[in-house]
Amino acid sequence: MSSPVFDKGPSLKYLGLPRDYTPSPDNDPIAFLTRHLSQLPPHLLLHYSYITTPKQRTVIASIRNRRLHYTNENPPELQFEAARNTWPDLWHGRTERRGIQEGKEERAWAQSDFLPGNKQHIGKLGNLLAEYEEEREAERIRTLRRNRAPAADDFVPEEDTDSDDDVPTSSPSDFETDDEARASFERLIQERFIYGLLDNINYDEVDWDESLGIEDEREAEERWFDDDDDDDDIS
Repeated sequence: MSSPVFDKGPSLKYLGLPRDYTPSPDNDPIAFLTRHLSQLPPHLLLHYSYITTPKQRTVIASIRNRRLHYTNENPPELQFEAARNTWPDLWHGRTERRGIQEGKEERAWAQSDFLPGNKQHIGKLGNLLAEYEEEREAERIRTLRRNRAPAADDFVPEEDTDSDDDVPTSSPSDFETDDEARASFERLIQERFIYGLLDNINYDEVDWDESLGIEDEREAEERWFDDDDDDDDIS
């Protein structure tokens, strides 16, 4: 199946801009979005996912603001348990047996929902299913860690490269308590999300959500119109 083709026409028509407008939506989408993100509706912005990546969009301040607002809402997928299951290769805290919760669910299913029969046999079946589920989860995590790209692939927006403090790091402190390690891990996940470094998460729902960071974007839009007025005065 072929990938969707980006068409700059709808964006330019919506904004009342000529076809030869620069920065061009197709040749320089990041510069175009930097200038016009707050003026385009979500259904048109979604098309820019065809030609940009979450990493690339991180250089846009409004995008980072939207992601920051989203993390401040403490969404469930960025909370500790869910995040550790989704990105186990980023968790460097105390190692625990994986798949325990899934194993409990398998055991409960065998005991309550399986065909009626000898309780002793059902109990053995439940234990066996639980062990299988724990091993499947452990193998999934081992595979994720083997396949993880090197940390050198991490990306920091150009305007932030002067400060090493802004780079999301996965190196834990040797003196952290369990609670501190959990908090550090959640902070790392949030930072990597903001910088567009996480996989297996839908950035489109955040990056193109006009309800996030709306006050910051309104100020940016007002500055853009002020700049236009200044240009008119000069000409």
